[in-house]
Amino acid sequence: MADPSSYRPKPGQIPDSPGVYKFRDEHRRVIYVGKAKNLRQRVANYFQDLANLHPRTRTMVTTAASVEWTVVSTEVEALQLEYSWIKEFDPRFNVKYRDDKSYPYLAVTLNEEFPRVQVMRGAKKKGVRYFGPYGHAWAIRETVDLMLRVFPVRTCSAGVFKNAARTGRPCLLGYIGKCSAPCVGRVTPEEHRELAEDFCDFMAGRTGTYIRRLEKDMMQAAEEMEYERAARLRDDAEALKRAMEKSAVVLADATDADLIAVAEDELEAALQIFHVRGGRVRGQRGWVTDKVEAVDTSGLVEHALQQLYGEERGDAVPKEVLVPALPEDAEAVSQWLAERRGSQVSLRIPQRGDKKDLMVTVQRNAQQALGLHKTKRASDLTTRSRALEEIAEALGLDTAPLRIECYDISHLQGDDVVASMVVFEDGLARKSEYRRFQIKGFEGQDDVRSMHEVIGRRFKRYLQDKERTGEWEATPESAATAPVPAATGPVPAPPLTAASPDDESEPREDDGRPKRFAYPPQLVVVDGGQPQVAAAKRALDELGIDDIVVCGLAKRLEEVWLPDDDDPVVLPRSSEGLYLLQRVRDEAHRFAITYQRAKRAKRIRSSPLDDVTGLGETRKQALVKHFGSVKKLRQATIDEICEVPGIGRRTAESVAAALAATAPAAPAVNTATGEIIEEDDGGSS
Repeated sequence: MADPSSYRPKPGQIPDSPGVYKFRDEHRRVIYVGKAKNLRQRVANYFQDLANLHPRTRTMVTTAASVEWTVVSTEVEALQLEYSWIKEFDPRFNVKYRDDKSYPYLAVTLNEEFPRVQVMRGAKKKGVRYFGPYGHAWAIRETVDLMLRVFPVRTCSAGVFKNAARTGRPCLLGYIGKCSAPCVGRVTPEEHRELAEDFCDFMAGRTGTYIRRLEKDMMQAAEEMEYERAARLRDDAEALKRAMEKSAVVLADATDADLIAVAEDELEAALQIFHVRGGRVRGQRGWVTDKVEAVDTSGLVEHALQQLYGEERGDAVPKEVLVPALPEDAEAVSQWLAERRGSQVSLRIPQRGDKKDLMVTVQRNAQQALGLHKTKRASDLTTRSRALEEIAEALGLDTAPLRIECYDISHLQGDDVVASMVVFEDGLARKSEYRRFQIKGFEGQDDVRSMHEVIGRRFKRYLQDKERTGEWEATPESAATAPVPAATGPVPAPPLTAASPDDESEPREDDGRPKRFAYPPQLVVVDGGQPQVAAAKRALDELGIDDIVVCGLAKRLEEVWLPDDDDPVVLPRSSEGLYLLQRVRDEAHRFAITYQRAKRAKRIRSSPLDDVTGLGETRKQALVKHFGSVKKLRQATIDEICEVPGIGRRTAESVAAALAATAPAAPAVNTATGEIIEEDDGGSS
């Protein structure tokens, strides 16, 4: 590992001009390329105290052995040079998007004497017009089949074309009218090229002109009583309309735009691009990348723009590019895009309307792509085995942890505090074993105490099940809970003999008996750092359990913490073990926050009538319907309440008492408008 101070440039040696810099390793290989408005300020940031650097940046500067730079005159030139160097040197610490699959394009080979329409994959070729990309090749072939009625462009290979020219007989498409048969001279090269250019214009979004022309010719043929020709033109227009219907209108103003969305976590990012032409989605593609450098969403967007448009010119760069976050040098990037297009390009974040709605769809696709990528990676047996082995080696386990349980705490500003337990067996989620907890030992927000309570409750229940079945004999030391600590420390877990009905930490069998927790895990993972790990370990120690390993995964730097260790275990960024721990932690977080939101929604929808014993949903609705609202019901007398069908005097007295106990001290006021908020029919108070 190199010491950055050994190759740090001397003060004043670096210019304060725009430019591009390269870090090289001891073998002179370029490992990172970056650009800057001010080279002196940017490069100096890499040579500060290593403890202040992001872990990925720290790894890069300690791997490097030298740094060099090139001064340019403008930020746009710096952007272009950065892209060129990344493409040339392929540096290991730069974000590089890779296609999650090879997308097919609809291509028109305008570089040939007789242009051909075909499906193409891979690198783009000069002189070929591309449309797409498409999700499936069959979608291209369906579109082409419809359009060949109107634009009978050649689709055959060079061998078939030459053979037809030699024999003087066209292929089947030539006989049925779906090819103009330039191979046998039915049309001249100029006429065939004009057909190909019209095909390209239609695919580029200029559709209205051709359909209107066909409909005009159809009407004229009908007036001249050329009914067969009119019918053919009618069918041609219908074919073009069906081809257009395959891509629905998403932007009513016939916009040409690319929409880019990013979904990311600490290790990876997925990118989705929708290509909209003429207001219709003409193509879609997705990329996935490892976050090998310290980069935020704006940086990911900038890298994507470079890779997406670095080789494009003209109309391939749209008039408008919509992104989730603007690059750091948004003005320079916009100017660079404009130079590549040859006219102004708008680079912005959609704020409202159809474009924002479509961006939500693109973002959803990016999230699904990232989830699918993770699922594919996790479903591989060899990968899962390697991940479990790496975890066992990093944490010093004797065997691979075939069962992992992960716990997370969720709340909203201290209210509705809940916890989740998710289970992974053999590296795969076991959703039937998931559990949810309500925090009952104290009020307020304290993640450490909450974690202590949840771990204690879960494993105390496990010991009780073992004792009941005779698999474990309780000892005074293990059966007793710890004494009550000071107010700032953990509290003993509340008894588990009478759980509330909505506490899913106590699921029940069909006959009503409490359901046993499954067998214990080899590894307990908590979402958090040293404090949470210490609380979980303390809960296990209090129960006399010493054969379960506890670790924590801190989200900020993805560090793995062990009890009683001052320093974290840092797994390599490419480690499958770290990837599995991260996936387990994220699933626990998702499960916890889903439960917390459900509880909050239920609490908001609650009514003071819920506390009246023996008052069912039907009679509650009858009361509210009779009086119009809970507010008016609260003002009613007992005799008036008794007038409601099905409500006796004892029930009416209970209703009046419950409403009186929950009467608001003052009317609720909307602080923004000053309006008094009336209670609705749902009756929340």
